[in-house]
Amino acid sequence: MTTLLINNARIRDDEDLQDIWIEDGLIRKIGLNLSESADRSIDCEGRVVLPGLIEGHIHPDKAFLEERKPNESGTLEEAIKITGELKAEYTYDDVYARSEKVLNWAIAKGTTVMRAHPDVDHIEKLLGVEVMLSLKDAYQDKIDLQIVVFPQEGILKSAGTLTRMKQGIEMGADVVGGCPYNEKTLEDSIRHLELVFDLAEEHKLPLDLHVDFADHTEDPRYLLTERICDMTIERGMQGRVTLGHVTSLGSLEPEEASALFAKIATAGITIMPLPATDVYLNGRNDKKNIRRGMAPVIQMMEQGVNVAFASNNIRNAFTPFGNANLLLIGYLLAETQFMGSAEQQRSVLDMITYNAAKCLGIEETYGIAEGKNADLVIFDSQKLSDVIQDQPLANFVIKAGRVIVEQSVNRAI
Repeated sequence: MTTLLINNARIRDDEDLQDIWIEDGLIRKIGLNLSESADRSIDCEGRVVLPGLIEGHIHPDKAFLEERKPNESGTLEEAIKITGELKAEYTYDDVYARSEKVLNWAIAKGTTVMRAHPDVDHIEKLLGVEVMLSLKDAYQDKIDLQIVVFPQEGILKSAGTLTRMKQGIEMGADVVGGCPYNEKTLEDSIRHLELVFDLAEEHKLPLDLHVDFADHTEDPRYLLTERICDMTIERGMQGRVTLGHVTSLGSLEPEEASALFAKIATAGITIMPLPATDVYLNGRNDKKNIRRGMAPVIQMMEQGVNVAFASNNIRNAFTPFGNANLLLIGYLLAETQFMGSAEQQRSVLDMITYNAAKCLGIEETYGIAEGKNADLVIFDSQKLSDVIQDQPLANFVIKAGRVIVEQSVNRAI
């Protein structure tokens, strides 16, 4: 039996400081002035305590490729082309080393859950899945990994991809991915959707799709969200579908957008903006008043849509930035979405905690409440509403009641 007592924790801005007593990896008690004995105690001195952060969409297998071949045009098309060329040179050790570096960075910044999207196609084959499964085992006491079989190169235009996706699931992947816009025709994009829905139904797995990644509404391959809502409802998959990017929705007329957002909420679909990539790749043809190129977060939340956000890529052709710091991505989202109030900035934290937990299907065991898993992070901030602006150090990262990261800086006197 291992025990940990956390004193004087700021769990909510509108409540007194709380103590948290942890036993055998679970939160057993939360209250004022707890007297339970513990193997170790940590005095937060009023610092913020959050559930471990959730990185809901990231591609560790493609991290750190920017230095090998940069994206000169800054477009999605060139990013896909360059990455395809570089994937042909992958080795197991190379992918493992780059992916492990991402995991270590993320953990040090407070992430305890991650959904990784390794590519599955005729180029990379199942190498990325193999690496992520190895890391899932090696890092099981530090981070929970969900693995997506992601057809970056399409399914119909990438020979053998559907078979490889099935093999990846048999190997232990947790989620079915999709990328319908990377097919040659609208008909193929729709067929792509049908195939991944079929695969998810067959294996009783959730779906996580890259869709509608454009800054316009001219190409129907990038306007599939409504069709996905219909398919989700028809197949009874409400609450088990996630859509990443969906930046095309920012180009819809307000009335049309409002009706669609209500439909997304009805379908129980989570929307996952990927700010660093979305802002960087969109608006490339604008000569003035350059578009921010993101899904309209506030409007969707007002309609009851579950919204999370994530890093997506780390220093590659899609995003030549990033250090696996979700708070930094949250800062970018808050700035570009006009989320400046204290309440809104607290809601940004919800997107990488409770909203993301709902997306990943782990809400029953996740959070700061008695009986939940003791996966916590203590940030060097005094208020939840200041965390995004402070960009604080994660002083302690706790996984299953064990301190796995401990770091501090000397304060100026």
